[in-house]
Amino acid sequence: MGFVQIFPQKRRSSFQCAASLAALFLLAAPCFSQSKPGGQSAELPWTKDLNKYPGLLPEFSKLIGRLKHDVQYPPPRTESRLLPLLPASTVSYAAFPNYGDVTEQVLKIFREELQESAVLRDWWGHGDLAGSGPKIEDAFEKFYQFQQYLGDEIVVSGAMEGPEPRLLLVAEVRKPGLKKFLQELLAQIPGKSSLTIRVLDPAELAGTKQGGPEQILNVLVRPDYVVASSDMAMLRSLSLRLDQGSREFASTPFGQRVTKEYSGGVSVVAAADLHKILDQIPPSARQNANFQRSGFADVNYLVWDHKRVAGPIANQTISQTELSFSAPRRGPASWLAKTGPLSSLDFVSPKAMVAGTLVLANPSQVFDDLKVIESASSQNPFATLAAFEKMLNLSLKDDLLKYLTGEITLELDSVTPPEPVWKVILKVNDAGRLQQTVSTLLAATHTETGHSEEGGVTYYTVPLPSGKTTREIAYAFLDGHLIVAANREAVDEAVRLHASGGSLAKTQKFQAALPPGRPLEASALLYQDPARLAAVSMGQIAPEMADFFARFSKDSPPTLICLYGEEAAIRAASKGGGWDAGAALIVAAIAIPNLLRARIAANEAAAVGSLRSVNTAETAYLTRYPQRGYAPDLATLGIDPRDRKSVSADHAGFLDTTLANDSCTANAWCIKSGYRFRVTTPCGQQPCKGYLSMATPVDSNTGVRSFCAASDAVIRYRTGASPIVPASAAECKTWAPIQ
Repeated sequence: MGFVQIFPQKRRSSFQCAASLAALFLLAAPCFSQSKPGGQSAELPWTKDLNKYPGLLPEFSKLIGRLKHDVQYPPPRTESRLLPLLPASTVSYAAFPNYGDVTEQVLKIFREELQESAVLRDWWGHGDLAGSGPKIEDAFEKFYQFQQYLGDEIVVSGAMEGPEPRLLLVAEVRKPGLKKFLQELLAQIPGKSSLTIRVLDPAELAGTKQGGPEQILNVLVRPDYVVASSDMAMLRSLSLRLDQGSREFASTPFGQRVTKEYSGGVSVVAAADLHKILDQIPPSARQNANFQRSGFADVNYLVWDHKRVAGPIANQTISQTELSFSAPRRGPASWLAKTGPLSSLDFVSPKAMVAGTLVLANPSQVFDDLKVIESASSQNPFATLAAFEKMLNLSLKDDLLKYLTGEITLELDSVTPPEPVWKVILKVNDAGRLQQTVSTLLAATHTETGHSEEGGVTYYTVPLPSGKTTREIAYAFLDGHLIVAANREAVDEAVRLHASGGSLAKTQKFQAALPPGRPLEASALLYQDPARLAAVSMGQIAPEMADFFARFSKDSPPTLICLYGEEAAIRAASKGGGWDAGAALIVAAIAIPNLLRARIAANEAAAVGSLRSVNTAETAYLTRYPQRGYAPDLATLGIDPRDRKSVSADHAGFLDTTLANDSCTANAWCIKSGYRFRVTTPCGQQPCKGYLSMATPVDSNTGVRSFCAASDAVIRYRTGASPIVPASAAECKTWAPIQ
């Protein structure tokens, strides 16, 4: 599978190929010590090989060039024969082409280059990769052989059949002998793994007992299909549907939505039925006020694909993502503005390493939404806002946000010492009133500013303390925009670029990086110059590699990802190779059913562990201070904040401050890992003969079960709404015990 990760698309940029090969080279190198005897610095492995084999980097360049231009990748698929076979309960889907022939081409090109290049052959046979090189080739060869048994598509899906999602892997079988090949391949794997792979044919599947350890991956090899799953019941169910010719999934709304992605041809596609996944969450969690208010309770599907599209250049490729909603976007889901022109890009320099633009639909509304969301928080950041505004005699909403349109662009030109070069450009609707607000804020902080005028533009400088020195940032207003930058020169450059039309957005490389068929209109975008970023990174890690990357990637295209806000959807698109941010959605689409529960499960496990610690601490407290009995609260079990080494009946020191501190009294909850904790006692006098400890979720996004333990030390739980006040010991004992 390593090949799929390194070379996913034919039109991968040369820089990405270089980075992939360099990463393979560095990761495959053996471990080395950090220092030599006598305190001398160790010679880095790539430095040693580059010194030992002069001319190695040019040979890498030649090899990568051939891989880029000579490898033929699988043609796009306009339909899927596997998709209809999946169960109707499918909630996630990912489909990949068969990369077997591509692997063979890569091996052939690599071996030809080894034969033609003495330096490459010498390095591969005698350098740090001499021991592992043959193993790498053998792994590629085995991968190629395995893929020859499979059809032109491999599908991985997640289905909800039961309380937990189950993964399925399905592919067509195009020639006999796969079972024997897999058994022989597994027999060659050295050592033992926590995952046992069991290869079965239909007859063996019928005779295999139901169930078994979850760490067993069952691989069913039929004459027509190969199916893999850790769930035996699901494997049997799918095999039966294959015998019956069932086509359930294709008729479901989610199946129809995924089928639509194949129109026009697709290379890789991934999708998740978020609506159905959210239905698996307990109603108490789904009805959480903040979740409903967020607008993301209306999510429908998440879909990502990589495909070729028609355009002025043949074989243009595009990666596209869609997050759809079942109703018009609302709340935070609607903060992203609808698609429109991005005028702030006219101030961005062509030298930018990274630049990003975001357009908010309504900054004042975002502010109001945040206030409502945070109002229920125990640490509401808006609680002191009114006092702060009164002190400054201004309103954040009415005197600042009101004069911003919502469009903001950030630019980073350099990170080279002594200071980085950056810019922030905000589109404004009343520059004069906004300048009054800025002046008020600066006056309130007793900051003396300087200003000068040039070419009809007023430049302002603001001193900022920085350690033992003082640095100045600068800003200016021009044509409905506020430009803030690291220094006066950067602001002046932005003004000149705007006047001359020489900004980044007007350059050929930027225009060429736009997604095919889309003009420069969006709701947000992210621009990166991979060549400059790589040169900076490699210059810090390995200066001897920096020049190679700079030379090899000087003509590499930039990366540009655009987001588009629609009434009931948010879309993203990027041009070129498929290994952009959207590629991560392949993994996400497979893992989403588990990921939605992962955080809650981890929080719940941590809460149970914390209650066990409380039980142990209470027992220890009773033993040490029998005249007091059980501790009345968490603070008593914790550390004395005045003297951490001091131990007393008031601060016994059995629990650390992450769970117990002075604020954790019997009348207050303490928060840890998404749960609120509290210890109370029913005693009005000492010694206290009982206690109750409780852990309840902060909200439905952090947990769905509440836990308690009385003085019998048995931890119990219940689902549903979290108790507002602690339960009694008698009530706790009616809850279900943890098994």
